[in-house]
Amino acid sequence: MSSSSTSTPPAEGAEATGATGSAGATGSAGATGSAGRDGSAGPREVADGYRAGRTLPVRVELIRQLKRRRTLVMGGILFALPFVLLVAFRIGGEPGGASNQVSLMDSATASGANFAAVNLFASAGFLLVVPVALFFGDTVASEAGWSSLRYLLAAPVPRARLLWSKLVVALLLSLAAIVLLPLVALAVGTVAYGWGPLELPTGGSLPTGTAAERLAITVAYVFVSQLVTAALAFWLSTKTDAPLGAVGGAVGLTIIGNVLDEVTALGDWRDFLPAHWQYAWLDTVRPDLDWTRLIQGTSLSVTYALVLFALAFRNFARKDVVS
Repeated sequence: MSSSSTSTPPAEGAEATGATGSAGATGSAGATGSAGRDGSAGPREVADGYRAGRTLPVRVELIRQLKRRRTLVMGGILFALPFVLLVAFRIGGEPGGASNQVSLMDSATASGANFAAVNLFASAGFLLVVPVALFFGDTVASEAGWSSLRYLLAAPVPRARLLWSKLVVALLLSLAAIVLLPLVALAVGTVAYGWGPLELPTGGSLPTGTAAERLAITVAYVFVSQLVTAALAFWLSTKTDAPLGAVGGAVGLTIIGNVLDEVTALGDWRDFLPAHWQYAWLDTVRPDLDWTRLIQGTSLSVTYALVLFALAFRNFARKDVVS
């Protein structure tokens, strides 16, 4: 991974937190005061005006992350994908299956709504995994890699506050990435193929109003289904000082889950794999929306994510920060 162009030097990191007090050793849990130099747990002193809740505001962290090169690159890739598919259809002609079976891809050029749905179908399996893993795996590990993490904690920013701010920003950036793709695809598809009903691969169509609702449900489900990858990357980011290790580990485990889901010999055990439910959103492109698989996939993803996020906070609270 490339280093950020807006990496925060120690002095700037302390200033960005807005804290007016100072803490002791960075190995502490981000306490607002400092213990005696002799190691005793003497009375803790807090500077006048210091408020732990005002340190490292989400707005400041969000601006920092938006200016980073990797954020701009990922945004550019997601923005460009609909144009790449449009050019591919222009060069290759109208999509169509070689067999008698009709898929969602075969109706890509029917309308702007179909083009947006096809973009989600093409990217949900892997492409959208990468920005999510990047935004979450690069949170704590990048600060440790820049040797600025201990200065943030010495500002002092409580550990839970620091982790929470980074978690919220990562969630916002991931949601923006997942929303950006279908929005651009819908605009590009509408210009190229017109605004019309969503043609269903099973036959029939959905009116534009219903199609917009179904696309919104699809985007929401794709975001929720990516929470497991997000939580994996976030937890690994608190375990290592190498951002590439956290991002690569999360992507690798996600790929392994996809491979295991293809092993039919596992039978009902596949129901416990998040990958087994990642395409449950295809139920939204049917005449009658069935919520069963969507609810099952959401429940499994949220459960795994909550456990992994809790492990991340627990691990970071006990971590000896030396970088």
